[in-house]
Amino acid sequence: MLMQNLGVCLIILVTGCLPHPQTQTQVGSAPSDTDTATIAETPPTPQFTQTQALFDGETLAPWELTEFGGEGNVTVVDGCIEMNAGDPLTAINLPESYELPTSNYELEFKTLKVEGTDFFGTVTFPVGESFCTMVVGGWGGTVVGLSSIDGSDASENQTRSLRKFEPGQWYTVRVRVTPEKIAGWIDQEQVIDQSIVGKEVSIRSELIPCRPLGIANFYTIARIKDIQLRTLDVERSGK
Repeated sequence: MLMQNLGVCLIILVTGCLPHPQTQTQVGSAPSDTDTATIAETPPTPQFTQTQALFDGETLAPWELTEFGGEGNVTVVDGCIEMNAGDPLTAINLPESYELPTSNYELEFKTLKVEGTDFFGTVTFPVGESFCTMVVGGWGGTVVGLSSIDGSDASENQTRSLRKFEPGQWYTVRVRVTPEKIAGWIDQEQVIDQSIVGKEVSIRSELIPCRPLGIANFYTIARIKDIQLRTLDVERSGK
């Protein structure tokens, strides 16, 4: 006992503290909830085989003024496509002869509302053998969603959400089409994640002239720029 006490005193003199009981670490123990969250697999970052600019900032080509009857003028101003208000619609569209992917692609552009109280930067795009429209600021200026899913408009189906859009502010609109779903973003926020497996995908009759790819405004003056079309690399993206 005397020798043990002398050993403890020696440790205190050397380290300045009492010895702690030895702790054991189990090798291969199950990770905690925090560890599991850290090591959980994250979705692969989309990879693209090709990126194509669809606007050079100087000329309208390859876009055309969509003929609705009552459409406003479309011009190139300060590196942007400016679309004046129509009665009710103004749009630009690619010609039907333009070669476009119908799936596994992503379209992105920037849009700004100059003035108006309804949709702007609303894009119609191919989905397989059909077409769909991502509405931006519809039904009085706030509705975002897809028209149409199973015959229901963006204001009525499960893709509907509400967002306030400020005049004079640029917004980045992005839509991605795969065989399984349509996804959409405004800036960095994902606003649409809609499965299309077993669903009927269509567009409203008013926007048929926007096919195969078109961007439209409703009683609104807007600007468009930085239009890019990207082809999804299915193998590298893990799709």
